Amino acid sequence: MQVSLSFERSLSKDVAIMVDVLRASTTITVALEKIPNIIPTLEIEEALALAPKHQAFLAGERRGATIEGFDVGNSPVDIQKLSGETLIITTSNGTRILEGITGRALIGSFINAQAVAEKAREISTEHIEVVMAGVRGNFAIEDFLGAGAIISHLQDQELDEMAQAACLAIQNPEMVDLAVRNSRSAKNLRKLGFGKDVDFCLQRDKSQLVPEFKDGLIRVLE
Repeated sequence: MQVSLSFERSLSKDVAIMVDVLRASTTITVALEKIPNIIPTLEIEEALALAPKHQAFLAGERRGATIEGFDVGNSPVDIQKLSGETLIITTSNGTRILEGITGRALIGSFINAQAVAEKAREISTEHIEVVMAGVRGNFAIEDFLGAGAIISHLQDQELDEMAQAACLAIQNPEMVDLAVRNSRSAKNLRKLGFGKDVDFCLQRDKSQLVPEFKDGLIRVLE
């Protein structure tokens, strides 16, 4: 089986794992503990229009900041305060990437790296792709390292060179944590008052949940 690492765009028609460590992948995974249905949207207006119909909570951000009028931002810490049937989420990067995946679309990060890797191996027939979301079209080191954490559980497969590099990059957990905390995304989040989110997103294998995006809805893949 081939395992590849790509940026922003998915090419696999088999299985793709979207990685947006700070913070969409983490927030979605945590939200599914209490909210079974998550609807991702690209635009704020779409989220606002859908919320009354589904009696849903609203979560979202633009450039890291919470959207005015939403229940919470894109925060894995704050999302734990919500409990209900449906959440609508819109983010700057992660939700956009999901829409472009043509194969099975899973969601992964540090907090469910082993679980999502194992689930991808179970359902894949030939090609597992890990897709880094990045930040507004730019490479984000936290997504590269989060991808490495996932791919490290697939090292018995045929890894392309980008995937190999991501695995090598995570060999020292302390250096990984330092790199993520010093990233542009983390600095921006601390400036906005979301420093606790950065620490939360760095927890390893905290969750066994594997989110899957299918037919416009994110649910736990059983």
